[in-house]
Amino acid sequence: MSKVVIAIHGLGNKPDKDTLEYWWLTSIKEGLKGIGQYIFPAGFEMVYWADILYEKPLDIAINDKDNPLYLEEKYTPAPVNYKPSPHSLRKKVLDVLEKQMDKVLLNGDHFPGFDQITEMIIHKYFRDLEIYYDKTSAGKDTPRDLIRNRLYKVLQKYKKHEIMLIGHSMGSIVAYDVLSILKPEINISTLVTMGSPLGLPVVMNKISAELGLKINETNKLTTPPGVLNNWFNFSDLEDKVAMNYNLADDYDPSPRGVSPRDFIVNNNYTINEVNNPHKSYGYLRTPEFANVLCNFLMTNKSGKPKWLYSLYNKVYRRFF
Repeated sequence: MSKVVIAIHGLGNKPDKDTLEYWWLTSIKEGLKGIGQYIFPAGFEMVYWADILYEKPLDIAINDKDNPLYLEEKYTPAPVNYKPSPHSLRKKVLDVLEKQMDKVLLNGDHFPGFDQITEMIIHKYFRDLEIYYDKTSAGKDTPRDLIRNRLYKVLQKYKKHEIMLIGHSMGSIVAYDVLSILKPEINISTLVTMGSPLGLPVVMNKISAELGLKINETNKLTTPPGVLNNWFNFSDLEDKVAMNYNLADDYDPSPRGVSPRDFIVNNNYTINEVNNPHKSYGYLRTPEFANVLCNFLMTNKSGKPKWLYSLYNKVYRRFF
């Protein structure tokens, strides 16, 4: 059984599919090279859905910053002298914040006005999510249906493959929805979430409502049932979208016993001396993700090493 990596991007308009797919794959290979691996022996396909919400993609050829199609955050290689920020204090603050958010979410009856506050947060900070969750257009062929079905079709295309599914930002929500709500019978080997808002009460509340689940201390959301082996979640503590970086205490194990495994990473994406700890390119080249990907690529279905892949990398490192 051959391996394939399927990726689904996150919030906001994007460059065209070919460009975005190339930049994701370049970032992935950059991360693998950083841990001494030089080949990517798997298929790769981007599930591109920005065209469902945006009429035209961002244009890498436009230099006018006032043009709405100007692409500000292009792919750039990792900065040579990047120094990650110390996270000890921020981690303590986020841990306290998470406890407060959990108190709100795990109170089965919430509190007066909770739903209104949820809608207000989505409207103010997450335009794409507002469209995705729009109740007035619920039904067939809504943006939500189109986005989910696009991922589903790609998963079906590779149903005989061993799949790693990577969801960045809002893409992680779409991935979770397809695997838990739309088609829970779909099996994949590994789920990877990056910069994910899946731990935010505003998102968990939406998911639980669609599942008809009332979240409380003893009744939580779970790992999608079709995730066969692993769910890895990567968060930079400076990433505001992933401020609830720890999904392991928000999502119970699946019937297969698969739980989220959380990794705190340093997203080193920088352009014009400005950092963006939420950017996909920075997540994709972190050594933590590269090692997880390498393990996926280097083992067969039984978990045994793929000796040819290991041999090729040893030869490459020796002579090139």
